[in-house]
Amino acid sequence: MNRRKAIKSLGAGIAGITMTPTAFAGKSDSENAAAENYRKATQGLPPVKITNVKAIATQPHGIELIVVKVETDEPGLYGVGCATFRQRAHTVVSAVNDYLAPFCKGKVADNIEDIWQITYQNSYWRNGPVLNNALSGLDQALWDIKGKRAGMPVYQLLGGKCKFAVDTYTHAGAGSKEEVVENVQRYMDEGYRHIRIQLGGYGSTALSGKPDFRKAGFGYKNDNVYMPNIYLQETPKLFEYVRKHCGEDIELLHDIHERVQPNDAINLCKELEQYRPFFIEDPFSPENIGYFEQLRQQTSVPIAMGELFNNPHEWIEPMTKRWYDFIRVHISQIGGITPAMKLARLGEWFNVRTAWHGPGDVSPVGHAANAHIDLAVWNFGIQEAASSIRSSSDRLLSIFPGTPWVKNGYMHINEAPGLGVDINEKEAAKFPIQDVQLNNWTQLRSQDGTPVRP
Repeated sequence: MNRRKAIKSLGAGIAGITMTPTAFAGKSDSENAAAENYRKATQGLPPVKITNVKAIATQPHGIELIVVKVETDEPGLYGVGCATFRQRAHTVVSAVNDYLAPFCKGKVADNIEDIWQITYQNSYWRNGPVLNNALSGLDQALWDIKGKRAGMPVYQLLGGKCKFAVDTYTHAGAGSKEEVVENVQRYMDEGYRHIRIQLGGYGSTALSGKPDFRKAGFGYKNDNVYMPNIYLQETPKLFEYVRKHCGEDIELLHDIHERVQPNDAINLCKELEQYRPFFIEDPFSPENIGYFEQLRQQTSVPIAMGELFNNPHEWIEPMTKRWYDFIRVHISQIGGITPAMKLARLGEWFNVRTAWHGPGDVSPVGHAANAHIDLAVWNFGIQEAASSIRSSSDRLLSIFPGTPWVKNGYMHINEAPGLGVDINEKEAAKFPIQDVQLNNWTQLRSQDGTPVRP
């Protein structure tokens, strides 16, 4: 309703009416209707309260996905948000159902900032991945509700579009340089302008031979092997080969994945500088954050960092000192849309662009949340596009109607109010998450058996 027209049309018919509990006493039906219309026109929609919060867990393609559903006292009005943390999926489900649900019931769903703040500190200890993911699911669901009530996509509530769609990068990893080039050329044909290249997996682990620790009977059967010299030697050769066969127009990215020692990472970045990478991702582990100043002094290679970050103290100083160029956090890892927008605004003042983490272990709801922020922020850099949205299966779409899609390298969202993605609980229930399974991709050892941090 247009507020000015509504007030003007009501005119003298509402003169003298006050909005107290007795305002309608002794009035005619038409006068009462006029008063109610005036209240709506001047005060907006009445608040809605949270009646239930629950976790919906599903595993349609081998990856545990956790979605939080927030229900309200307005019939049919609910929101969904992503809380996926596959390494501890069952724990997140418990955090949502056993703690968030009773804590949030009865609270006003409109007050997103207030709910975020009191939920964030409710457990006293904070900034942990389990609780942050649970909080993220709640936060995204509240933004979804807010958009539905306003009749607008969430990006409109964040300031509106700065771009027509979200530019993305995809991943072209393989076991040989020739295969990498084939993948890069295929993605270029599909319209991608940014492609991440990796040889033999992160750290080139697939190229490692039989390590000494295994010969000595040390470690465990499912340990992965990492030999840094192979990785450090082969990565510059990969860049040279891809540039030779794919040209200078394509933007190339690469992920060190924190797997080498800091000085080795610095030397690698310096060596890759001649191939003009779009960015080098995660050169140091969070424990080695102090090396960024040294890295920045020695190379102009753009740096993306933040996939493992939970705590604002991990990014505030490096961003304000311009130690890296792209902030690459996992939105659900830091607590949802509310803190992500604050993080993006911080980056704007220091020329740090966004590059949100968008792997396969993010639900379509989470990818949509990434995209809504991407569309609204001026300092957007690039968005990772997981295979799950590059070519969504019928199974995934049946569970998550409204899933974003990629065309010519750009991610698109539907223009439905809210985040635009729903969840079909009956379909999701057909693919329950399995009993606790501890994946071993982080179980990495060097030649002598020393654990390597990813």
